[in-house]
Amino acid sequence: MFYFDVRRLCDMMNLQNVPQEDAVKIKVRPMEYEQVLRRPKPRHRRPVRPSRVLGAVVRLASRGELRKVNFTWEQEGMEKIGEKEPCLILMNHSSFIDLKIAATVFARRPYQIVCTTDGFVGKAGLMHRLGCIPTQKFVTDSTLVRDMIYCVRKLKTSILLFPEAGYSFDGTATTLPDSLGKLIRMLGVPVIFAETRGAFTRDPLYNDLQIRNVPVSAKVRCLLTAQEAAQKDPEEINALVRKAFSFDQFRWQQENHIRVKESFRADHLNRVLYKCPHCRTEGRMTGRGTTLTCGACGKTWELTEYGEMQALQGVTEFGHIPDWYAWERACVRKEIEAGTYRLDTAVDILMLVDTKALYRIGSGRLTHDADGIRLVGAGGKLDYRQRPEMSYSLNADYYWYELGDVISIGDSRALYYCFPQEGGDVVAKARLAAEEMYKLRREEKA
Repeated sequence: MFYFDVRRLCDMMNLQNVPQEDAVKIKVRPMEYEQVLRRPKPRHRRPVRPSRVLGAVVRLASRGELRKVNFTWEQEGMEKIGEKEPCLILMNHSSFIDLKIAATVFARRPYQIVCTTDGFVGKAGLMHRLGCIPTQKFVTDSTLVRDMIYCVRKLKTSILLFPEAGYSFDGTATTLPDSLGKLIRMLGVPVIFAETRGAFTRDPLYNDLQIRNVPVSAKVRCLLTAQEAAQKDPEEINALVRKAFSFDQFRWQQENHIRVKESFRADHLNRVLYKCPHCRTEGRMTGRGTTLTCGACGKTWELTEYGEMQALQGVTEFGHIPDWYAWERACVRKEIEAGTYRLDTAVDILMLVDTKALYRIGSGRLTHDADGIRLVGAGGKLDYRQRPEMSYSLNADYYWYELGDVISIGDSRALYYCFPQEGGDVVAKARLAAEEMYKLRREEKA
């Protein structure tokens, strides 16, 4: 359920400073569906203490970029936790610079990183020596919990965890799992919260890795001592964590007068703001340069240097991007309740069953409605279904490994990476729909 996106970790092993965060291409191999199913499953490997040498390389490779963004950090209440005491580090997930910040801030604290399985493709040995623990996003994983317990109790290492399990689309926290409170109680270690500021503004996911000139900082604080965690029930812990994750990066930008002068700041903003609040049309928005335009009614908004939306004609329906996104969520929920929500699109399908490569098995059809998700492909040989109650969210991403926007589903046997091919921005809506369906199912059972 929890992970860090390590798609560009190998770049950090190059000690030369690079001008942009160029993504490492993932290894993709065409293969027949039946052949993929016959591939042997990788054996589980217990975590090992992270290599000090590799850790030093990562920190050294991080210096240039952190210096470029004038990185600073502060801490609060950390005297309550021993410098080498195993703990759980919770960090918000904004962009790839998160890992470089963690490597610098926690340089003296040995820690493992919970990360997504695709990060191990083609480099499993390296990731293992770095102390990474693989898991599959939004798939129940009891092995991960056992590995985390092994780390804090046997290896005496801390664990770096990104509980949002994905980058933020709109600069606010993504949905957090209800199981987090139970996990914290089970681990029995102090909890640290590391919040980055400016990382999202510098490199928002929708903007295709176009880097802005923005200062980045972090605040590290003790959220719970081991004793405090033991005295609280899981619901109380969840409430405390959700309060910590109640940030709003666009609001932070405005309150701190952070200017984004780059002329590409609204490029691809339609990935997040896919629905026009003026004519209610979906999939016709275009973000280009500094403006967002509806292709149906022609209305245009400007994304200002301070992260606000301003209509160039008529009223500004939503000046704050998270408010626009929240309105889209409400619209999706109404569709689900009315029984009218449905996604039906052609997709290219890649499968992940081991750490050797991603396997391209051809095209298929992805549908999503009140009954859940269904993926059909490989000439009808693949027919995968996922019920709404199986996961509290959906693995959705933009410009994934520079391959395209993706929706990923699956279980412990295989993951299916689906790349929509019929135009329109469906990824954000699919994630919102999955989250709202899950909530509605929970409400029905309550």
